[in-house]
Amino acid sequence: MGAMSEEVIAEQAPNSATFTASSISRDELARMTDDIIAAIKTVYDPEIPADIYELGLIYRIDIEDDRSIKIDMTLTAPGCPVAGEMPGWVENAVSAVEGVSGVQVNMTFDPPWTPDRMSEEAQIAVGWY
Repeated sequence: MGAMSEEVIAEQAPNSATFTASSISRDELARMTDDIIAAIKTVYDPEIPADIYELGLIYRIDIEDDRSIKIDMTLTAPGCPVAGEMPGWVENAVSAVEGVSGVQVNMTFDPPWTPDRMSEEAQIAVGWY
């Protein structure tokens, strides 16, 4: 694993997901970051009409020097019926991004998810705005 050279917060991130950059060129990093976010946004919580990125379920995305991706994510509740499946959905979606060499998804419940992590788009989708 390569050393992290800098930390980048994606401007388009509606929540507080953190993106840690490696020594990959800025242009390639920007493309990969955009493509990874787009891939994650194809994954939906089946019980909520919003993608998991807009819901604020993605806590951290690390792009390593070897182009492997590490993602920390959570669920809206520990007892979520798709708890065992959703990390695989995220892994599959991000694995399809050009240039990604591998994906590791870690599930965490610390800190616990709260609705204030949701973007305005997600709040509108669930009727909370």
